Amino acid sequence: MIRVLIADDHAIVREGLKRILADDSSVETIAEAADGQEAARLVRLHKPDVVLLDISMPGRSGIDALADIQSASAGTRILILSMHPEDQYAIRCLRDGADGYLTKESAPELLLGAIRKIHSGGKYISPMLAEKLAQNLTGTQQASPHEALSDRELQVLIMIGAGDTVSGIADKLCVSVKTVSTYRARILEKMGMENNAQLMRYAMENGLT
Repeated sequence: MIRVLIADDHAIVREGLKRILADDSSVETIAEAADGQEAARLVRLHKPDVVLLDISMPGRSGIDALADIQSASAGTRILILSMHPEDQYAIRCLRDGADGYLTKESAPELLLGAIRKIHSGGKYISPMLAEKLAQNLTGTQQASPHEALSDRELQVLIMIGAGDTVSGIADKLCVSVKTVSTYRARILEKMGMENNAQLMRYAMENGLT
């Protein structure tokens, strides 16, 4: 039996995932969490085989929680399940220790297959991501400006691109407005831009929103 913990801040999404997993008699949902901090605590308590981890949760996000979960249970495998396209976060997540990355729009059978693959010790990536990784390794693809950003800076950039205000981003991330402003300033500097309009245009043109 593959014991799975679901970490997603949307109750409807968690319920949908539980129903998908219930269709496979070899998979059991043992716990669920609504944020990264709770996910790490429950992993420490239950030692699940696999964690389905959203990376866009409030407060301590899934990206932040990766290291916490690995520390809490070295044997637990982590499958990132995100609404964001692979080219935004996948390589970062795999580099930081995730065992696979799957978008939420994927078919249920892909989810179950990914769970089984990482549980058996493999890594799960899509053919498109495999090609991108190969291009990165061979140096045939030039890095995009946003790839120089930290994980949190990229998250803020995506939220700015979606039209969120500084105060709105602060509320969603459970940080101060000053902290978000600092992230914004770093993003502008690293990307050589001057204002939110340029950031929004860049996010749209590069598929970040």
